[in-house]
Amino acid sequence: MNTEIVRARIEPKLKKQVHLVFHKLGITPTQAIRMLYRYVEREQKIPFSLSIPNEETAKIIREAKAGKGLIKSKNLNELFDDLGIK
Repeated sequence: MNTEIVRARIEPKLKKQVHLVFHKLGITPTQAIRMLYRYVEREQKIPFSLSIPNEETAKIIREAKAGKGLIKSKNLNELFDDLGIK
């Protein structure tokens, strides 16, 4: 079987803690990585939620980060007044 090397930089504390989990599971780090790769290959996704927003959502996020359309209120009562909430 041909193989290639995958390299990643991991914080030492995280690596140690995760390797302890792998040991308890009876698998090596290489086996865990291989399992991840097989899962991604089979399912065409990663085993946790991660997504790229559509253009409309991305635009809203950019505008919010820029402060566009934000309501700036001094307190909760003023915010409710600004929003028209009684």
